[in-house]
Amino acid sequence: MSAEIEIESVLVENRVFPPFENLVKHANISGMDAYRALCDEADRDPEAFWARLGRENLVWAKPFTQALDESQAPFFHWYADGEMNVSANCLDRHLNTPVADKTAIIFESDDGKVEHVTYKQLHARVCEFANGIKALGYKAGQRAVIYMPMSIEAVVAMQACARLGIIHSVVFGGFSSKSLHERIVDVEAVLVITADEQVRGGKKIPLKPAVDEAIGFGGCESVSKVIVYRRTGTPVSWAEGRDLWMHEVCAGQAQTCEPVALSGEHPLFILYTSGSTGKPKGVQHSTAGYLLWSLMTMKWTFDAKDDDVYWCTADVGWVTGHTYITYGPLAAGLTQVVFEGVPTYPDAGRFWDMIQRHKVTVFYTAPTAIRSLIKLAESTPAVHPREYDLRSLRILGSVGEPINPEAWMWYYKQVGGERCPVLDTWWQTETGAHMITPLPGATPLKPGSCTLPLPGIAAAVVDETGEEVERGKGGFLVIKRPWPSMVRTIWGDPERFKKSYFPPELKGWYLAGDGAQRDSDGYFWIMGRIDDVLNVSGHRLGTMEVESVLVAHELVAEAAVVGRPDETTGEALVAFVVLKRPLPQGDEAVAIAKQLRDWVGKEIGPIAKPKDIRFGENLPKTRSGKIMRRLLRVVAKGEEITQDVSTLENPAILQQLSQSV
Repeated sequence: MSAEIEIESVLVENRVFPPFENLVKHANISGMDAYRALCDEADRDPEAFWARLGRENLVWAKPFTQALDESQAPFFHWYADGEMNVSANCLDRHLNTPVADKTAIIFESDDGKVEHVTYKQLHARVCEFANGIKALGYKAGQRAVIYMPMSIEAVVAMQACARLGIIHSVVFGGFSSKSLHERIVDVEAVLVITADEQVRGGKKIPLKPAVDEAIGFGGCESVSKVIVYRRTGTPVSWAEGRDLWMHEVCAGQAQTCEPVALSGEHPLFILYTSGSTGKPKGVQHSTAGYLLWSLMTMKWTFDAKDDDVYWCTADVGWVTGHTYITYGPLAAGLTQVVFEGVPTYPDAGRFWDMIQRHKVTVFYTAPTAIRSLIKLAESTPAVHPREYDLRSLRILGSVGEPINPEAWMWYYKQVGGERCPVLDTWWQTETGAHMITPLPGATPLKPGSCTLPLPGIAAAVVDETGEEVERGKGGFLVIKRPWPSMVRTIWGDPERFKKSYFPPELKGWYLAGDGAQRDSDGYFWIMGRIDDVLNVSGHRLGTMEVESVLVAHELVAEAAVVGRPDETTGEALVAFVVLKRPLPQGDEAVAIAKQLRDWVGKEIGPIAKPKDIRFGENLPKTRSGKIMRRLLRVVAKGEEITQDVSTLENPAILQQLSQSV
């Protein structure tokens, strides 16, 4: 943690959009008075508030008697003496209700084939696979690594593990064999569940060979079986006695499987997130508390209704895919779309075409996807959202990083037709589910702000001593009270957990690692990661705000801003910019760079002008669409890239971005 915490906020946003009356009238939280009443209940007696939600919203095999145990803080325990099962809460609870015959998943493959699965059918498939795994001798407490494409089978694998109490660790299908190896070793996995290949953007990407290579590195002796889903049928190497086909594991198994009753604190999953040291952190989540907040945020943030067709475009390899695909929507009994492919194949109208065909009502995607689609829609009118019938939409969501105001406005106008709220949701792998977010039937919206904390979430912006900073000043974002879906520990490294998230100088509060400020209305504005705060001539600037100003320029589709050392100013801003037009060269590039510098100077002030602007046809992104700012810092400094770039969608772009104007 830095001792110099006062971060200057340079983003000024005055537009306010009140909630739509038709949403307020029927919302699960209707109006600001209803929101404040829930907040007041939580503030008066937090434990009683969470106990009530736990009893009313989850199905228990054995009821809990204590909601929160703080005796081992910061290792907080929630509903620990109760017993329940996550899979039963997602599937079995619906079996003797009308939801049983309702579509649970509309799966669309990369090539456009569509499959519908009801809750009853999904329950049967999960039970068959769980019985197959159980027959192989696997049991509660053991760890399985799941390395699969976006598919119904991935959801089945996760739910089957949850049903048996096997702790799963899902590894994104874009990660390399080296990354996979690290995770198998760290969790001491006994089982790996994978596929022959995945299909994305018309291309087949091998998965089983990466598993073979990962295990071949050594140190994976704990793995006794590799179960393979046959996605494409491409021949793969086979280790007799170790490798099994998923369909053969399921063959002949009963379509019922008794869910294992587990303590509310039983680990549900371990999900690896990158750390500042470069060593991945295994974030461990619990059973009851995690599922409760996944379900409550479906009901509150997304205002879940029985007739919704909900679509979260994330991958199950990330926490968004865990909470808002595999667990939350199923616990809420929703119909959801699961998509195998990418937003630009066969063309950049894929998302809008799917919303139109499946009559999607709630759409949840990432700012990086939105910004990429803005560029493509503006340059190719045929794939612009206005060419599609998107009237089924009622709620739009944004996830992954703060959405800059201009992308927010485009999303609001061009996708939502100025009749759908845009929910900018702030949360993290570690928080399990939404923390600070607008409510569609209550919160007035401000483009670029995640607005207000959900009921029960005590968020604040503080300095390095834990004192709250005045409104409009930047500081550390902290959560002052424990909440049920919070990270329980870093797998195998409790000391790193305490040091990373509960530093003693911040009074034992949860440190989010994000810089933030609150405006005069108490709204939260995320200013980027604390390590993305730059010190330019003594001014501490959040990179996200400079990026937002750049993207507000009419020529700019996307921008990422990082710092590099500078003898004069301490740090200098380097902006990597993707334009809405072809890549400029020579004098034209120089002229546009000057135009953008002047624009930033006018909108923020001379101090924020990028010293270096580099143009590219794209930015380096993971296959999930996340901009790899860490790699951009290396490029900005002119250093050689030694990091693994196998997870990048477009590694060749790094060479292009190394050229400055």
